[in-house]
Amino acid sequence: MAAGGPAPPDRPLTRSGQARRSRGLVFAAKPTYMEMALDLGRGAIFSSAARPASHIITGIAPPTVVRRLKAHIVGYAYMASATHLITEEEATAYPPLEAMVVRFAGDSGDGMQLTGGQFTLSTALAGNDLATFPDFPAEIRAPLGTTFGVSAFQINFGSTAIETAGDQPDVLIAMNPAALKVNSKDLRDGGLIIADEGEFTPRNLAKAGYEQSPLDDGSLARWQLVRFNISQLTLDAVKPFGLGNKEALRCKNMWTLGLALWMFDRDRAPIVDWLKAKFAKKPELAEANIAALNAGHAYGETVEIGAQVRQHHIAPAPAEPGLYRTVTGAESLSLGLIAGAQLAGLPMFFGGYPITPASAILHHLTRLKEYGITTFQAEDEIAAICAALGASYAGQLGVTSSSGPGIALKTEAIGLAVMTELPLVIVNSQRGGPSTGLPTKTEQSDLYQAVYGRNGDAPLPVIAARSPADAFDCAIEACRIATRYMTPVMLLTDGYIANAAEPWRVPDMGNYAPFPVTFAPEQPAGEGVMPFSRNDDLARPWIKPGTPGLEHRIGGIEKAPGSGNIDYSSEAHAEMTRLRAAKIDGIDVPDQDVALGASSGKLVIVGWGSTYGPIHQAVRRARLKGQDVSHIHIRHIAPLPRNLSVLLKGFEHILVPEMNTGQLKTVLRDKFLVDARPLNKVSGQPFQIAEIAAAIDAALDRETQSTESTSPRPAA
Repeated sequence: MAAGGPAPPDRPLTRSGQARRSRGLVFAAKPTYMEMALDLGRGAIFSSAARPASHIITGIAPPTVVRRLKAHIVGYAYMASATHLITEEEATAYPPLEAMVVRFAGDSGDGMQLTGGQFTLSTALAGNDLATFPDFPAEIRAPLGTTFGVSAFQINFGSTAIETAGDQPDVLIAMNPAALKVNSKDLRDGGLIIADEGEFTPRNLAKAGYEQSPLDDGSLARWQLVRFNISQLTLDAVKPFGLGNKEALRCKNMWTLGLALWMFDRDRAPIVDWLKAKFAKKPELAEANIAALNAGHAYGETVEIGAQVRQHHIAPAPAEPGLYRTVTGAESLSLGLIAGAQLAGLPMFFGGYPITPASAILHHLTRLKEYGITTFQAEDEIAAICAALGASYAGQLGVTSSSGPGIALKTEAIGLAVMTELPLVIVNSQRGGPSTGLPTKTEQSDLYQAVYGRNGDAPLPVIAARSPADAFDCAIEACRIATRYMTPVMLLTDGYIANAAEPWRVPDMGNYAPFPVTFAPEQPAGEGVMPFSRNDDLARPWIKPGTPGLEHRIGGIEKAPGSGNIDYSSEAHAEMTRLRAAKIDGIDVPDQDVALGASSGKLVIVGWGSTYGPIHQAVRRARLKGQDVSHIHIRHIAPLPRNLSVLLKGFEHILVPEMNTGQLKTVLRDKFLVDARPLNKVSGQPFQIAEIAAAIDAALDRETQSTESTSPRPAA
């Protein structure tokens, strides 16, 4: 679980004489930075349009008061969020360590993302640690029943620290033959398959490429198989509500969810509340879905399914006291951008254009305008970034977001931001490429683009988030660097981080140091304005247009140092190029720490971005076996931490796992002249712990063999 500071002292919910209600939230009439901090510290829950959250503002008692929050669910579409107050008593209870990986899989129209999201909600309310992995096709609507249209949602949850969505599912719930074919190969040997045999018709089997039913031919003998007609059981459950056959079958994901809630001893009440809110205008649909949910739960309770399917209780995970909520990377990053703008004392302008998987940031920010946020959906990527850059010129914090193809379109405007030296935060939610590539699959292949991908010498800072919760702090750091050093900043996430969810300990914003912006003051007419003079950080002054006495030229053509007058002489260009590079090189970034292990030794695994979870778990397991291996995870890609060279040179071998063909490896070789070796994966799927563990074994085996081959042999 990600951790923040302690919850602030108790105080009344409404912070002003006049308050307003919006979608179940209570806000002060004019939110201030301190109110924003209070909301984050006391449980303000916001929503994204892609995976809307439950909306909660709750007055929280001090941690010494032993009580548990009740979650209030307000319905929207897919992903709900939950909060839970960890008490002192719960924090000191250490249950047996246990975890389970469940994957829901079906056709894109079967509601697997919604089912997984609601199961995640129930898991969070049960106090388990968790990590999720939504995996859906790129096609808007692939042919029904084909392997191209399979959508899956995987959740790893347990009573121990969870850092990945799990290597192999323990349970696979397959809603049709295509879902079984695509996902069964990932199931661990001896795992459980729950199949809807009502969908295993000759037509559907043919669509999935089966000549005969795998439920009958013995091909699933490696696993435990439970089969029943979920489709017919759902139709029977909702028959009293008079729905058409097509509409009734849409409830079968709720029947499946009901069975899963029974299997893992989950409470149905939050899901029932969510359904009532979601279908408030169509109560018959709410009641039908609730009936399906209850029927699935009752089936597990009353029917002798078999020894394979039994109720399994997983105790809450130990955690520090505090208020927790589930958060996706897009939600966390959006909240972090707002917090960063508030810490800088600036209104924020977000210019975006819809693109997978970055669109959720725009959707989420649109719901938070009460915090001084202006959102603008532009006609294209170029207009989006140029509008954001114009907002920065006008004195707001400009932010834009996209994925790799959109960042490519924004490149010329990013160069303009570098040349004009204006603060701008650019979020790249990476996906598989090049071009359209793999729109809904994850990759880390835009590191070169972030560090080098502009014409001319145009350096800018690059930061990479390692998890959904970490995106909050990374967004604040991007805002700090952009405003302090007057520069565009690239913030890298990826499709896995953007869509995945994990518990997040809501931080106390009082623990974050403000970094207020100071604009250049007006000056008497006649005094020369120097828009490109430099402070100790080599940052130029931020001049609001219209400030008396500070009228000046600004644009993309090269300029004279200090005055900013147009000057594309060789001397001016050389000096300005040197200054722009020196400013970025001089950015104050924290020293690199060692995430796990010693600061020197035989082998270090160096990662960045969303590889954190599998690397950390693999290194932890290796160290438990006595292997000499450490884990370093880099947040600041450019400039790199100043102590990183010394750290890396303290290890005999360096292995760099990346979801690309070796981009960070090349950067490390270039910067530090170290023999970094790659471990690459470009399948559109995250690393598995086992893959990295095998690479650790192989690297240390090579080291052992090399040592043995060079050891002196005894004389004959």
